[in-house]
Amino acid sequence: MFSGPFTKLLKRSPLDDIQQHMQVAVESAREVPGLLRALRDQNTGEFSRIKTRIYDAENAADKIKNELRGRLPRTLFMPIARRDLLEVLHFQDSIADTAQNIADLLDERSMKIPAKLEEPLISLAESSVRVCEFSLRIIQKLDELVGVGFRGAGARRVREMTEQLNLFEHEADEIERDLSRALFEIESELDPVSVIMWYRIIEWIGDLADHAEKVGDRVRLFVAR
Repeated sequence: MFSGPFTKLLKRSPLDDIQQHMQVAVESAREVPGLLRALRDQNTGEFSRIKTRIYDAENAADKIKNELRGRLPRTLFMPIARRDLLEVLHFQDSIADTAQNIADLLDERSMKIPAKLEEPLISLAESSVRVCEFSLRIIQKLDELVGVGFRGAGARRVREMTEQLNLFEHEADEIERDLSRALFEIESELDPVSVIMWYRIIEWIGDLADHAEKVGDRVRLFVAR
């Protein structure tokens, strides 16, 4: 962690909590591909275990979020506004919330993945997780960026990382579009409610990448200022 006047003012930097929160949020997203595989294999025991891990991660993220909101001072002696930190926290929390929403819907409706969607659905989940993982790497550099005043080689590296993050998210978008087209082709084979639910699941899995990209984009704005 960075050192200097700010660390002497606070026993624990809000950046520690932001980084910890992102770590836990990404842990929830990491479970989604396995959840889909368990559903595909109709392995109810494994599905239940993975769902529990997603719930545990989401609860842990909520605890960190609530504690940070409760003790975050109105004015911070650092080059990041309180509003901006809360915005990053919101996007990160949306990752955990979305992972839980996916698990809830798949479980509540006892959904069975149509054969034609199995591979691309898991591929989308894996691609979205890659975006989340890369965004986590960017967040882990926040304290370093603060230490150098968001300038120099470290700032250039983060700008490059956010560009790569955008490329990863674009790849996830492409998979999502292909998957939606595949679902459209088999709509007539499914009941109308299932069609709606699968479109929603596809959208939510894609949202994992969208939320993670927004986290990285916000850090890029810190560097640009």
